[in-house]
Amino acid sequence: MKDHDLNKLEKVIQYQFGNKELLKQAITHSSFSNEQKILKLKNYERLEFLGDAVLELISSEYLFSENQELSEGELTKMRSSCVCEPSLAFCAREIALGDYILLGKGEESTGGRERDSILADVCEAVLGAIYLDGGFEHAKEFVFRFILSDLENKKLFYDSKTILQEMIQKDNKATLHYQLIAEEGPDHDKTFSVEAKLGEDTIGCGKGRTKKAAEQKAAYQALVMMKNNKQ
Repeated sequence: MKDHDLNKLEKVIQYQFGNKELLKQAITHSSFSNEQKILKLKNYERLEFLGDAVLELISSEYLFSENQELSEGELTKMRSSCVCEPSLAFCAREIALGDYILLGKGEESTGGRERDSILADVCEAVLGAIYLDGGFEHAKEFVFRFILSDLENKKLFYDSKTILQEMIQKDNKATLHYQLIAEEGPDHDKTFSVEAKLGEDTIGCGKGRTKKAAEQKAAYQALVMMKNNKQ
């Protein structure tokens, strides 16, 4: 990765590194370090470990302060939703973090750049790198700006299937189900297209690299349409 690419990424995350090697490490997947015969510990895994702990502390403090009426169990459930893999991958996609990840050729060819697990890990690794380079306050700014922002809409996305099911059960007698309508691509890199259906009516459509992801997007589209129709 060239310096100007790192500079572009710094503008995206709105933080300038004193030590750019930390940022480069945060976006280096093990497949790339293995392929390039880079020292094993120079991939993002150690930074992800640190970022995960930093994220848990910052999100816990935020939710504790903002939700005085919630119990420990409710706060734990809310935190789990905020920092779960699909949520972090959602945040990573919003800032196109996947465009900057250094992947090996094999991982690249199997769709690793769009895989939720990798996107979520890199998001945490970048946070860990910011914490080491700039300290807790800069890490907090990153979390507030990209992870804890617009929580209502993000919750709508990553809890979409559950929320839609609850709404349907409350207001309708028809059964909600998901129908696979298409599969595209080779076995190692498939894209699934799914419709969310209420009885015979299609209420949302979604595409994803797994059936579950496609169903989630179909449910989210249905929720957004239902929300807009009520306004």
